[in-house]
Amino acid sequence: MYATPKDKIKKVVLAYSGGLDTSVILPWLKENFGCEVIAFAADIGQGDDMAAVKAKALKSGASKCIVKDLRKEFLEEFAFKMLKAGAIYEGKYLLGTSIARPLIAKHQVLVAEAEGADAVSHGATGKGNDQVRFELTYMALNPKLKVIAPWKDERWTLTSREDAIDYAEKHGVPVSQSKKKIYSEDGNLWHLSHEGGDLESPWNEPKSDLYKISSPVEKAPDKAAYVEVRFEQGIPVALNGKRMDCVALLTKLNEIGGVHAVGQVNLVENRLVGIKSRGVYETPGATILFEAHKLIETITLDRETAHYKEQVALKYAEMVYYGQWFTPLREALDAFVDVTQQNVTGVARMKLYKGNCVPAGVKAPKSLYLQDMASFSADPIYDQLDAKGFIKLFGLPMKVKALVEGKRPK
Repeated sequence: MYATPKDKIKKVVLAYSGGLDTSVILPWLKENFGCEVIAFAADIGQGDDMAAVKAKALKSGASKCIVKDLRKEFLEEFAFKMLKAGAIYEGKYLLGTSIARPLIAKHQVLVAEAEGADAVSHGATGKGNDQVRFELTYMALNPKLKVIAPWKDERWTLTSREDAIDYAEKHGVPVSQSKKKIYSEDGNLWHLSHEGGDLESPWNEPKSDLYKISSPVEKAPDKAAYVEVRFEQGIPVALNGKRMDCVALLTKLNEIGGVHAVGQVNLVENRLVGIKSRGVYETPGATILFEAHKLIETITLDRETAHYKEQVALKYAEMVYYGQWFTPLREALDAFVDVTQQNVTGVARMKLYKGNCVPAGVKAPKSLYLQDMASFSADPIYDQLDAKGFIKLFGLPMKVKALVEGKRPK
């Protein structure tokens, strides 16, 4: 699986972002394997100038740079599946980085096959989760490809940001990064993450200037905003009464939610490799979608399905976080989730205020909420006298236990 110095690699496809790590990995691959390097860059809404990314890859020694706009596929085939499942890792993390990696790796494999490459490479370190997400996808989609993971190669000596910048300068690689840059960041349409620097101490509060796509809560408006999101079978299709394609819808929600400081998460999480790490996440639009989707489910799912789906959501979130996307179990869970979403059609109205996203109203054509039955008034369906027999039978095991233990009623 892993390429060694003895392997004669002719052509490798590198998952390329244009950041510092992949910028130096590109010439490093040529230097250590003597092979052709094709850069693959995915546009998943991170906001980069992809033409500039391509130009940088070519200046850094790539024989070509292939760029794909994957924003729509990212949302429709990956993030929205996760949304329907209600998958949130450790109660807070909406899995923005996790869900993107299998998509990038999938298209990296497709490029490798189309270009006749015999290897793929990535810039993930040996201490993080991304190495697993990339490499599990390679294994699932084309196990014949050799994997070059520089951070796990004994010849890799660039163990600090300073080392990487010095290497780039020595090899004529254009870099805009500074040795003083504080945070490691990863962004896409779903979120923006921040790690490193002063965040490595969980005692340190995130600085207000850390936030890039949302306002610090102290600077959020004093007046609340309302948004209405329409879902059809669990998929968001309209915002404030206007149908929109998925990219435009989430872009607008990011803008609105960001102004009101919605979706800011400060979390110490458990990495798959066994290390705890501290990260701060900005997920304004996705947070609104999760809360709105959950709100519609409260009136469209029956109790047993809703409760069982919570268990599925926990497993689904773990599988996304662990990089187990291309697995039979994930596909089977999707089949279950899709059945639960058949009636999850309706409109959720959410109130956004000072970092909060709270329910303000919900309606659905197949709502299971019957107002007459839910009220304290008499209704023709529910006879309150029936509750006497129900409680007697429901509590019978408790009553028998008490009798056996000698707790006789007086």
